[in-house]
Amino acid sequence: MPSTALPTDQSSPLARDADALLPAETEMATFGMGCFWGPDALFGAREGVVRTRVGYAGGTSRNPTYYALDDHTEVVQIEYDPDQWTYDELLEVVWANHNWATEQKRQYRSVILAHDDTKRAIAERSRAALADRTGQSVATAVEILDQFYEAEDYHQKYELRTVPVVADELEALYGDAFTASTVAARLNGFVAGYGSADQRRELLATLDLPPVVIDEIRRRL
Repeated sequence: MPSTALPTDQSSPLARDADALLPAETEMATFGMGCFWGPDALFGAREGVVRTRVGYAGGTSRNPTYYALDDHTEVVQIEYDPDQWTYDELLEVVWANHNWATEQKRQYRSVILAHDDTKRAIAERSRAALADRTGQSVATAVEILDQFYEAEDYHQKYELRTVPVVADELEALYGDAFTASTVAARLNGFVAGYGSADQRRELLATLDLPPVVIDEIRRRL
């Protein structure tokens, strides 16, 4: 399963990330919730979510792209700290933040792509509980993830890219690890309007970035 390689030495740009657990210390979840830009920002602002990336999954064709998606779905994939989140808690965020009651076209369908049979069983129980609680039919599919294909760079941290002075500075700082940056995930969420005022103040106080970049972030929040 493709993913962004992370440097592990403390001289790497990722050493700036306060929450930068290594991939081996995290667990992974993949969700389809409509257009993937929104869920990327939604989860990126959450404490305990270490990394986010968007991509394509759930289909049968190989190497899909945005303009040749075939039978795949836009999804967000997150790495999270299992000491701060359970899979059930992540699912509650999913249910509360997209339309799970209406069938959508394949590109934007509602789907939970579990990474193992245990997670699949949790997702199926959660879906059944939602149906019981609401009295509505749940259109969300629950499947096992076969392959995740990372989307093109211009889709990664899309909300943050609408503030070029910030995104360009972070891309220069992180290089190939931009998508894997916890800081980029947080700022992507904050720019989209997610996250608390306390979260924003705490992060901005730790960033070693040029004043013009910090000022632009503050202006947008």
